[in-house]
Amino acid sequence: QVQLVESGGGLVQAGGSLRLSCAASGRTFGAYAMAWFRQAPGKEREFVAVINWSGDNTIYTDSVKGRFTCSRDNAKTTVFLQMNSLKPEDTAVYSCAAVRTLATPDSRWTYTYWGQGTQVTVSS
Repeated sequence: QVQLVESGGGLVQAGGSLRLSCAASGRTFGAYAMAWFRQAPGKEREFVAVINWSGDNTIYTDSVKGRFTCSRDNAKTTVFLQMNSLKPEDTAVYSCAAVRTLATPDSRWTYTYWGQGTQVTVSS
């Protein structure tokens, strides 16, 4: 079992930055690939980024490339999403997810465990 708890969301002006954290329980955190998804009101859950178990490989959706950075600290069992140059269209609930075997990284159906999410609101 893995429990995930996100934090770091909030209200920020366009162009600003936020750093999201996802704290995981369990001693096998280092065995899991970790991802971030987001869901805006009235829209489907959307893939944002994924990082492999060792932290040396990341994949991003095109709309956040160059602005968002996903990283992890296995010793602290935490994954991060640094979000810079935020835009109003980044407004959503951001959730982290975990899976042992990464099949299709950008599919929500790939992931076994999910956090409750944290709200990010970007004002124009």
